[in-house]
Amino acid sequence: MQKWQRWQDWTALVVGVYAFLAPIWTTTDTKTTWTMVILGVITAAASLWSLASPADEALEYGHAVLGVLFFIAPWVLGFTALTGMAWTAWIVGIIAFIVGVWAVPVSHHAHTVTAH
Repeated sequence: MQKWQRWQDWTALVVGVYAFLAPIWTTTDTKTTWTMVILGVITAAASLWSLASPADEALEYGHAVLGVLFFIAPWVLGFTALTGMAWTAWIVGIIAFIVGVWAVPVSHHAHTVTAH
């Protein structure tokens, strides 16, 4: 697969940027803001890296792990009462997990084609 073409990575980039920016328009507190900003930046950066090197299969697993971290963050860090941020974390987490898992076989194929 060519660089900058996998839709799963573009989707992960969009949700990472959305999570990073969500504290601007959603009621939040300091801990929740930093959680969303940090996870969002890491997700967006991993997506850019994955877009630049589509054969790096580990990055797709990384998206899935970041999705899990987003999803559990409201409970672990105690911001379920901030419903807007909690729902943002849950939805972003689900999307990041799904696109990460979905891209693993595609990335694996790109890796095996590149290796031969």
